[in-house]
Formats: sequence, structure tokens, C-alpha cells
Amino acid sequence: MLRQKVILALFLASLGANALAAVRDPAWLALPALLLGWYLADMLSGLIHMYMDYRPCTPGKRLNDIFFYEGSRESEEYLAMLRERMAAIGPFERISYDFKNHHPRPDALGRRPLWRLIGSTVILAALPLSLLGNVLAAFWPVPGWIMAGLFSFLLGGAFAQYFHGSLHRLNNPWFIVLLRRAGLLMTPAAHQVHHDTLQRDFATNCGWSNPVINALFRMLRARGHLPDEGLTPSA
Repeated sequence: MLRQKVILALFLASLGANALAAVRDPAWLALPALLLGWYLADMLSGLIHMYMDYRPCTPGKRLNDIFFYEGSRESEEYLAMLRERMAAIGPFERISYDFKNHHPRPDALGRRPLWRLIGSTVILAALPLSLLGNVLAAFWPVPGWIMAGLFSFLLGGAFAQYFHGSLHRLNNPWFIVLLRRAGLLMTPAAHQVHHDTLQRDFATNCGWSNPVINALFRMLRARGHLPDEGLTPSA
């Protein structure tokens, strides 16, 4: 728990430093850069979502046992089975399973703790990229608008799965409500379109990139990729 808090604090401090670098060199290009960064983060959320939804689970991990479990998911039998199966797979496989599991049980994602939702993303991608931005801004004259775009992209990318989880919670922090009203985050009603079809609207931040991702999905499906069998773990 302490390690998680330290890593998250380091990421937020690094992200703040990148924001400060953007503020120190103000320019009109900062606004379009912020919007572009947010768009790219949304697109990344959609591409990852599409891949994870349809990526087949690794054979032999017996994830189908917990996915199709018919008893109480609060029972000792289920919880013991869940711990055993999760301990036998890596973080990437866990993320893939979470995406599949949340289709029949969407509210489960909304109950996930913050670190479960963003931890892997922060450690593997957001923190290293943010630290790289800190170094570049410290030693080279990186334009402020580039730092603004980087800040927006990192914020949207790192917290994408948290934003996704907020779509499956009734009670959310004030800033989620505010960002939805501003059109910077999508609404649960807009995201429901994905759950109704599982074949469109994969982006879960603001949804701006969904038209592009939907076209990509249709093209891949037409070429025989992303078969429905990948949506659930198999024996």
C-alpha cells in the first residue's frame, strides 16, 4: 500500500511539473494542444478497450471457471478460486480479464479501487513518459504548448480506466460531474451503446475518437479479425 501511494504521488508530482512547464511558456497553441492530447488519450482508451475485449485469454489459466461461476460471488469458494486464478496470471492478463468480466457485470468495474484501475498504466507507461517530459523540459527549450499537450495526454491516458469505472458508478466525485457537463468526459448513457452491441464506441474518456475506432473495428471484422470467441474466456 505504501509503495502504491509513493508511486502515485511521484506520478502526480511529475505531472504537475509538466503542467508548470506549460504555464511558464504560454501560447495560443496551448488550447488546441490540450484538446489534441485529450483526443489522443481518448483514442488510446478505445484502441486498448477494443483489443482487450477481443483478445483471447491465455489457454490453461482456467479463467472460465470464475467468469462463468454460477454461485454467490461473495462465497468463500468463489473468493478462494478468484485469488488462485489471479495469482497465476500477470497484470496484463488481469486487465484483459477485467475488460471481459465487466460486460456481463458492468458494475464490478465501478467498485474497483483506484490503484487496481490505473496502477499498471501508471507504472508501465504514464510515469516513465511523464518523467521523460520532466527531463526534456529541464534541459531543452521545449515549447510550452507541447508540454500542455503532453500533460493532457498523460492525464487522460493514466486515468482512462478510472474514467471508465466512473461510468459504472452512481456516485462520483464533483470533478467527474463537472467534466461531463463540459463534454470532456462521456455520459453513462453514451457508454451504454457499447454494452448494447460490444461492436462499437470502445473509447471511454470523452468518446470523440469513436467514429475513427468504429471504422477501424468494421475493417478488422471484415478481414476476419476480432472474432466473438475472444469476448469470453474459454476452457
